[in-house]
Amino acid sequence: MRPALRLCLPVLAAAVLLAGCDASPQTAPGDQIRISAVAGVAVDRPHPAAVDVQANGLAAGLGSDLTAYLAQQVTWSACGKLECADVLAPLDYTDPSARALTLSMARRTATRSPRLGTLFINPGGPGASGKSLVSSFDTTGLEQYDIVGWDPRGTGDSTPVRCFDGARTDAFLNLDSSPDTEAERTTLIAATYEFGQSCWEHSGVLLEHISTIETARDLDLLRQLLGDATLNYFGYSYGTQIGATYAELFPQNTGRLVLDAAVDITDDDQVIQAMGFDLALGNFAGWCAGEGCELGGTKQDVLDAITGLFDTLDSAPLPVKDRVLTQSLAVTGVAAMLYGGRTAWPTLATMIGAARGGNGRGLLLAADSQNARNDNGSYGTLLYAFPAISCLDSDQDRGVLDADRVWLEDQKKAPIFGKYFGPSYGCALWPVQPSRQLDIRGVGARPIVVIGGTGDNATPYQQAVTMARQLDSGVLVTYDGEGHGSYGGKSACVDKLVVNYLVDDVVPDNGVRCS
Repeated sequence: MRPALRLCLPVLAAAVLLAGCDASPQTAPGDQIRISAVAGVAVDRPHPAAVDVQANGLAAGLGSDLTAYLAQQVTWSACGKLECADVLAPLDYTDPSARALTLSMARRTATRSPRLGTLFINPGGPGASGKSLVSSFDTTGLEQYDIVGWDPRGTGDSTPVRCFDGARTDAFLNLDSSPDTEAERTTLIAATYEFGQSCWEHSGVLLEHISTIETARDLDLLRQLLGDATLNYFGYSYGTQIGATYAELFPQNTGRLVLDAAVDITDDDQVIQAMGFDLALGNFAGWCAGEGCELGGTKQDVLDAITGLFDTLDSAPLPVKDRVLTQSLAVTGVAAMLYGGRTAWPTLATMIGAARGGNGRGLLLAADSQNARNDNGSYGTLLYAFPAISCLDSDQDRGVLDADRVWLEDQKKAPIFGKYFGPSYGCALWPVQPSRQLDIRGVGARPIVVIGGTGDNATPYQQAVTMARQLDSGVLVTYDGEGHGSYGGKSACVDKLVVNYLVDDVVPDNGVRCS
């Protein structure tokens, strides 16, 4: 067991004091990180001083209740091949008159009659842009719907979270996320704290109002503003949590909900995300060996080649022009390619082989894509919104020392990605306390179709089984295949079941399997 140290880290300083620190549970920007020797809910989260930040998209509140918000006229205008519109929602639903934030939508209008209303879509994240999904979302058979994607609060064009600038974000992501020494560990802890503080300093109280519960309330506001009697919805990944939360809050307003690549909505941590990535990497390794790829003649040889690359990069990052491919970025790059499933495997094999030969460009580009890094060195909002939303929704962190303990447990469950993903210090040191959480059951909701892929890298299949079981009206559809998300061209069987439900209200048989 790791000794119960009380660790103090002076912010922006190299020196780390291991003993003799003030045991006060609070901290402030420019002061010291204080890590408790006793685990407890959010025990190490700092309580920073208030900041006066006018986040982009904030406005004056419209009234003391939702009446004025619901009276808004939605004005659509052309944005490329789509239509876009912005509306206001309360920053704080318990005090609608105080301030409002901007919600931004994109729409692809129905092309067939009779029109079925709006199908809201979300790609997940948390923090990914729903507006961006509209252009690529497969609408085959769904032409009677207006397809509407919105950027959830705190993301994209909807009053986004702001944190580090591009250069400081680069430096943060270059750090060793799976520390091997106490010096690396304390450096990572200090940098993680600084990252959270930067988000607070640039975003302020917005960070307290971007929970999934508030996003689900936004979704019901948008539903009413667009004139839909009930919500028809398709969500991928974290978008399944939005949909499930909506069903818990507004079961009477549910129409046809499809939740693909289900996340964990329980407090059970027996199945962790790293297990999905380990499974997907193992499936890739088996394919690679069977195809006679250069990485090895057996599945284990291929896995050893990949982890050997990671370990080499730990001490000898690869130069890529004016940047470097670090171990952490290589791990992210490999993980990113696993989202593409079997179709991405040949490219992944080439990238890994190239990096082993001294060319890390491919894996670095894959990591940049996953991290939403732009060509000019800036970052999209996903990288900042992801921890902001996740940590506000998380009441499971028990502090830094517990994150160390959990990391050891993760490595037993997922020996590769459980190790290289490293300890989760982000929420333990996040500058905002966790929000209220729900016991999600969706009692009274219409049938909710939950889809899980047996080879899904990012949301292990068992999470779909659990979600379908936990939702009172959950219906499980299983896709026997690879990659993250199942609908949209991977399986004609899955696509048909989804379209038949969304268009004709034909509920799939619970437990049906597709390949």
